[in-house]
Amino acid sequence: MLLPHTLSLEENVLTARRTTALVITAALTLPLTTAAHPADHLDAGLPLEARVHALLGRMTLDEKIGQMTQIRVGKLRGDCDAVPGPLREDCMKPVLVDAKVGSILSGGGDFPAPDPSPKAWAEMTNAIQKYALDNNRLRIPVLYGADGVHGHSNVVTATMFPHQIGLGATWNPKLIEQAGAATGQAMRATGVFWNFAPVSDIARDTRWGRYYETYSEDPHLAGTLAAAAVRGMQTDDGRTARLAATAKHFAGYSEPKGGHDRAPAFLPVRTLQDQVLPPFTAQFRAGVKTVMINSGSVNGVPVHASKYMLTEQLRNRLGFTGVAITDWQDIRSLVTKHKAAADYPAAIAMAVNAGVDMAMEPSAAGEFTAGLRQVVRDGRVSERRVDEAVRRILRLKFELGLFERPYVDPAVANERVNGVGLDLARKAATESMVLLRNEKSTLPLAKGGKIVVTGDTADDVRRQLGGWTVDWQGVPEQGPVPEAVTVLEGIRAAAPGGTVAHAPGQAEAVAQAKDAKAVVVVLGEKPGAEGPADTEEPALTAAQQGLVDAVRATGKPVVVVLLTGRPQVLGSVAGADALLAGWLPGTEGGTAVADVLFGTANPGGKLPVSWPKRVGDQPMSYDQLPGTNGGESSKYDPAFAFGHGLSYTSFAVGAPSVPATVRADAKLKIGFTVRNTGSRAGTAVVPVYVHQPVAPLQVPDKRLVGWARVELAAGAQQAVEVEFSVEQLALTSGDVDGAGRREVPRTGYEVVVEDERAPFAVR
Repeated sequence: MLLPHTLSLEENVLTARRTTALVITAALTLPLTTAAHPADHLDAGLPLEARVHALLGRMTLDEKIGQMTQIRVGKLRGDCDAVPGPLREDCMKPVLVDAKVGSILSGGGDFPAPDPSPKAWAEMTNAIQKYALDNNRLRIPVLYGADGVHGHSNVVTATMFPHQIGLGATWNPKLIEQAGAATGQAMRATGVFWNFAPVSDIARDTRWGRYYETYSEDPHLAGTLAAAAVRGMQTDDGRTARLAATAKHFAGYSEPKGGHDRAPAFLPVRTLQDQVLPPFTAQFRAGVKTVMINSGSVNGVPVHASKYMLTEQLRNRLGFTGVAITDWQDIRSLVTKHKAAADYPAAIAMAVNAGVDMAMEPSAAGEFTAGLRQVVRDGRVSERRVDEAVRRILRLKFELGLFERPYVDPAVANERVNGVGLDLARKAATESMVLLRNEKSTLPLAKGGKIVVTGDTADDVRRQLGGWTVDWQGVPEQGPVPEAVTVLEGIRAAAPGGTVAHAPGQAEAVAQAKDAKAVVVVLGEKPGAEGPADTEEPALTAAQQGLVDAVRATGKPVVVVLLTGRPQVLGSVAGADALLAGWLPGTEGGTAVADVLFGTANPGGKLPVSWPKRVGDQPMSYDQLPGTNGGESSKYDPAFAFGHGLSYTSFAVGAPSVPATVRADAKLKIGFTVRNTGSRAGTAVVPVYVHQPVAPLQVPDKRLVGWARVELAAGAQQAVEVEFSVEQLALTSGDVDGAGRREVPRTGYEVVVEDERAPFAVR
């Protein structure tokens, strides 16, 4: 079971922030019936906490419970359930007036009907907001949320960026911050001020259906990039209320047994604290305003019912002060799936007491509000705990500026969403490309001569965009399809007219290859999300391998482009002349692929994950602990290692220089040079690792602590400096139970850059 532990160096970093929160809480323990002017909370000139206190003091229990409830927009329109249509007063009244619900969400596919334009989105959210405010004696605005996981991805005309796994391959926090800002701008323009992104989980098992939603298998890389996304999404451009990002899914969600979504996870405390939680800590430092809770269980305890996870870890140790929301119907799941509670009121009490602030109860708001009212009145949940949750929710709404700017301008929504960010999407997709293999310099291709393009994803927008695009499982077969440049279209635009032949089938591809200069085979996987995207065979299919084998047999150079959300075991495809991982590259994916294939762009992406050789290599990560059987089976043996990625040029990295000693509470600066030794300009991504030769616990052979990303002209050299906090080397001490402090061992270490090492000691 999970056990408590003492404070560590990492925890002390957040002490000041926690102390501030405690001071605020102490100041607000005055009786909530303290006299206040009726409009105090609407006075923007008052301090934020005074406004929160004034408003909370005027609220009834039912009004407070309503603020803790979120329901999907489908309950407000159409048939008041599943059939879309215009908003209806008889649908809105039970939710916004009777249940006093304070938050609305669009799940995948919950877009305005029949018009899905950004303007229609803005009109819909405005109408909901107006109805709520007009029928709310305290004029508390609703907060509208959606999953903008790779752009404003519910909006068919929005620009879709690469999914997180592709952005992870860029190793470029600045770019990811820009993509986050573009996403936030599009969402705010439509009245959506809460984004259920980014995913903070680490990628360890390619069988898992949400693998593509993660940035990396490495905690530091994942946390750094997620923090950048948060900063971008929460950028305030002054034109609307602000947007809240969400760190999800707290915590351990990406470690399900067997790779099945929402399956139980079994995590030693040491693994939880040293690998799973650091990406969340990075986002808390970046100011993320909300967290979404892991739908599964950890060590046999449903996380929605775990006070250890939601209070001791999230609040007390990590210092998070924002709003904690459930995932889809997860309090009800304590009854229906986990069997942890006998009935819904018991589940509500369990979750709220554990630390849940808001319930995503998509279809039955009245049942949740009635259940919470019941358990408060019978003493199973204290009203003080309700006040704590509601105070966080109200604070969030005040921080976002919703009381002052609850509406958006529909007249400008289309121009702030449609086609906005295409250049950035192209740049992001291009930087995400990882050149895995390039025998005999097959790439870049010359533009003269015939090129055959084949494969199941060469001209398929749905596969290229992946899940969470327009709908939950991806672009539906029936309905609007986003505009996007497919790989076939990108190659045709880049190559001279008449030189590109599309061969949809294997026989045609073989026939066309006979007089071709090269064959480009584009392979992908069926789009999906969550459980439906789980797979026991994360591998290229027999048909896909057969196609590549057939065109290779013609003797022509074969380039395989992989548009997948996870590394696929390659089988015979591993022998192709060139392999390019393009991930799920988004709207401009085809243009980006063509840019790399023809050398307009030099690939600079690096794998943010390990690429397995065999289906049985699960879970896999470069930082796995060493085995002791003496055989090959216990070694790290991927097809392509974490950090792998080729270029059309070459680089030389100099030996690192570091101080001889450093304090455990300090930062360490590492200097080295990077030189472009080739004939093309290119981008070098140089990971910096630390090796600990001797440790009281098992540690990975090396741990990523930072990296340099350097753009260099041919022949150019640059001195670079990478700085990292020594705190990153902290380990959870103690025996098997991991009950000790999390602290940095005072011992000797080595910085590892490429094949060079430099020793230092922590004192």
